[in-house]
Amino acid sequence: MAAANMTAGQDRRAVAAGQITAGVILLAALLALASVGYHAVERVRDTPVVAFIGEHPLLNAFAKSFIVANFVTLHVLFLIWWERKFAGWMQARLGPKHVGWNGLAQTVADAVKLLLKEDIIPAKADGRLFVIAPFLVFMPTLLTFMVLPFSASWVGYNFGLGALFALAVSTNVSLGILAAGWGANNKYSLLGGARACAQVLAYEVPLAITVLAVVAVSGTVSLVDIGAQQSRWWNIVAHAPVMIPAFVLFLICALAELNRTPFDLPEAESELVSGFHTEYSGMRFAFFYLAEFANNFFMAGLAVTLFFGGWFGPLLPGPVWFTIKTVGLVTAMMWIRWTVPRFRVDQMMGFCWKVLVPASLVVFCASALWGMWVQR
Repeated sequence: MAAANMTAGQDRRAVAAGQITAGVILLAALLALASVGYHAVERVRDTPVVAFIGEHPLLNAFAKSFIVANFVTLHVLFLIWWERKFAGWMQARLGPKHVGWNGLAQTVADAVKLLLKEDIIPAKADGRLFVIAPFLVFMPTLLTFMVLPFSASWVGYNFGLGALFALAVSTNVSLGILAAGWGANNKYSLLGGARACAQVLAYEVPLAITVLAVVAVSGTVSLVDIGAQQSRWWNIVAHAPVMIPAFVLFLICALAELNRTPFDLPEAESELVSGFHTEYSGMRFAFFYLAEFANNFFMAGLAVTLFFGGWFGPLLPGPVWFTIKTVGLVTAMMWIRWTVPRFRVDQMMGFCWKVLVPASLVVFCASALWGMWVQR
């Protein structure tokens, strides 16, 4: 028996070692492919066609919007697959495995299924609100990606008030969620929409104050300029006494903004069936799902820009480094989701107003004093 157990243990270690080796090789291949793709795109940018598009504002706006919309749609397919595999690892199960290599095509199959499913509108629903709500949730997400800098040149629009624009636009997602809850004419959906509004409006306050703490240290509201200032040292390293607590507060508020566990009260399957999107099916439901995962990437990318050096890193191109850091932070958010239990509504709201708001004000004042001292 002891010999059999020893053999089984050796087999498990051998399998684990093989998986780690295969993962390292695959990661190296993906990084090499990303670097080659980056240089290829950079060469394309110098062509006369791209120059012609850049000289015409309407064509330039359409091209950038097209690229951003496709990136938002395609990267979500990977994030959904990655969360399923990560959740499987956290729960000691396999996750997607049979549709494509390691279940890689499972999300594509699910997207096709949702596209073909019947679009049902409840008989007593407010038809206009019910139809428009998914777009009210998705469009602000799409707009925030226009100011997210993957590098100094890889950004849709280098808006001088980029940080303020991102906060202002992302808040509007709650309007779409409330519209979905009210338009569905379902008590559980309405409760989910009301919770979403209360939650987003509450946690937007400490989130904005935390971003202002970074602005106070950096002296600019432009996301590109904030990232460019970290070419030597990341903010969380160079200004560690104030930026470490600022990042912790930002991460907590971001999870609440994203309706992610432990703050997923607007969905709360055990209480509200599925919350604000209970009555949705087909592609209308897919838009909610798409917006949720796209918001994950944006919030993680915003944190990378504010605290973790943006696109700066050795050897690899800037956009590749930015993506690596962002996906790493998204993975940390997934870890929290599959580890921490859900709060009660009163606990969630009390924690925001009694703890996070005072703490964020203290961090902001400390950051302002720190910024004045550093600039002396």
